[in-house]
Amino acid sequence: MPAVEGLFSCSDPAVWRGVYEKYWAVVEAKSTGKGKAGKLLALDKWYQEELPKLISARSEPHVTRDDLSKLMEWKLTRGKFRPRLQQLIESNSAETVMSCSKKAFALLPNVEAAITELSTLKGMGPATASAVLAAGAGDEAAFMADESVESIPELRPVQYTAKHYRLYLDKITQKTKHLNTVDSGKDWTPHKVELCLWAWAVANKLQPSLLSGLSEFEETLTNQKATKRPASYEKPAKRQKT
Repeated sequence: MPAVEGLFSCSDPAVWRGVYEKYWAVVEAKSTGKGKAGKLLALDKWYQEELPKLISARSEPHVTRDDLSKLMEWKLTRGKFRPRLQQLIESNSAETVMSCSKKAFALLPNVEAAITELSTLKGMGPATASAVLAAGAGDEAAFMADESVESIPELRPVQYTAKHYRLYLDKITQKTKHLNTVDSGKDWTPHKVELCLWAWAVANKLQPSLLSGLSEFEETLTNQKATKRPASYEKPAKRQKT
């Protein structure tokens, strides 16, 4: 696979599955240290394992205000820290969050409409809205993590718009369909593909040795160290509402 494109261009399901199996090791590596980073492992366990169960157990799938506040804490700990977003999210009333998220989940499988509905909440942009949907409907939506988006060359730099999310989800969905065609497990979802891209990008930056054992992947990482990123990659668009 072309080194400049990395994992996304890889068509071998064994490589993807190998990266997926390394996900929690990558989260632990990113969680090492003081401050907010140290909270990541517990928050990620909650987001990936507990929140989906909470949402699906409700008669009408939705998130509560407390869920949304913790989700934002997870998002800001995992990615770029923007404290103002936490304040804005918590300024929404419990009733508004419940009503809006119920409507959003009811709109699925129209992900675009669901994103639009959630984006009416204060502090909620397409990226955060996608995190809500990925938690409750990972078979239809993928979280718009910066690292995952930037793993797709055509989508650099990240733009926190509904249009950019649509392009991203289209790419992720295409890759999901491909993996389910070539992989006998046929258990790939958009959210699972997104997690692999995130793990690949973060491991590549923090500790490439985490991906040892994936020979094709190791070669890609080695080659990428000598590959310059495009200038546009270095200065992503600045947006406040994500």
